[in-house]
Amino acid sequence: MALRAVVFDYGMVLTGPPDPVALEAILRITRLDPQRLDTLYWKDRHAYDEGKLTGLDFWQQFVRDAGLTLAAAQLDELNDWDARMWTTENPPMLAWQRALKTRGFKTAILSNMGDNVHARMVREFPWLASFDALVWSYQLGIAKPDPAIYRHVLSQLNVQACETLFIDDKQPNTEAAKTLGMKTHLFTTPERLREDIIVQGLDCELPLPE
Repeated sequence: MALRAVVFDYGMVLTGPPDPVALEAILRITRLDPQRLDTLYWKDRHAYDEGKLTGLDFWQQFVRDAGLTLAAAQLDELNDWDARMWTTENPPMLAWQRALKTRGFKTAILSNMGDNVHARMVREFPWLASFDALVWSYQLGIAKPDPAIYRHVLSQLNVQACETLFIDDKQPNTEAAKTLGMKTHLFTTPERLREDIIVQGLDCELPLPE
C-alpha cells in the first residue's frame, strides 16, 4: 500500500542539538557537573512527558533529588532555560516537511513533550501550523513507546499504519512503531535519512531530503 503520511518526532529530528547557551545556564544555576545533571535530568523526564508533572514540578523534584537549595526565582529560571534548550530548529528537515506537503503527503508531529517546552514552541514556531496533526504526550497522559499514542496519531491523520513512515531518534520508539506496522527510520542526520529512503525503496514515492 502506498505511503500517505510521514510522522516526525520533534526533539533531535525537527530540532537541532540542545541550545548550548541554555545548557550552560542550567549548569551555572545548579552548579552540578554535566554527568550529574544529565542523570538527574532524565530521571523524571518521562513523568513530565506523560503530564504527571508540570515543568515547575519537574524542576522542584530535580532540586530535591540534587539536594540543592534554590530560590523560587531560580526555579523559574531553570524552567525557562529548559524550554529554550529544546527550542532549536533543523532547517533541512523543516524544508523536507514542506516538500512532503507540496507532494500531497500528510504530516504530523508525535512528541514526548512537557507543558512548558510546548508553550515556548507555540510562541516561537509558526511552522507548527503547517502539520496536519500535532500530538503532544503531556496532553494525552501517554508517551512513546506506548502503542496507544501511535494509534492516536494515525487516527488524527486518518491513515493506516502501513501507509505511514515514522521518524524518531530513539530506537525504542521506532521499534514500537514498527510493531504496529509503520515503516520507520531511526534518525541521525538528513543525509542518513536520504540514504535509508533509497535503501527501503521509498524514493519512488517520497521526495528526498536535501
